[in-house]
Amino acid sequence: MTAKVHLATVTADPLDAVAITALVSDQSTGAVVVFSGDVRNHDHGKEVLKLTYEAHPSAEEVIQTVMDSLAKTLEVTHIAAAHRVGPIPIGESALVVAVGSSHRGDAFSACREIVDQIKEQLPVWKHQYFADGTDEWVNCA
Repeated sequence: MTAKVHLATVTADPLDAVAITALVSDQSTGAVVVFSGDVRNHDHGKEVLKLTYEAHPSAEEVIQTVMDSLAKTLEVTHIAAAHRVGPIPIGESALVVAVGSSHRGDAFSACREIVDQIKEQLPVWKHQYFADGTDEWVNCA
């Protein structure tokens, strides 16, 4: 079975986890699992004031390739993922992944695998600015 990929995007627009979740649910869906990776106000014991994500021009193609590949191997029916770039306020989503499946175990496993693969493969860099005046770049999603 190949899962239907409803969304695989990198965007500067705010992410709507509810709308993304709705993409992966239909009458055959018995379980929906959603991950929202939100911008937090701390990292490494330091207060984070703001952050920006920057993406390589290939990022949209990479996330589509990751999702298409996983759609062939995961035991689920529907998948969707979106990663935001640009400045993202504290508390807003940077990454949303939603999975629809007949059974909860498959949905939980698939959601984790999608998040892990996006974080591993997506060419996105996070620039964090700390309250102590320092900043750092992190190569991760």
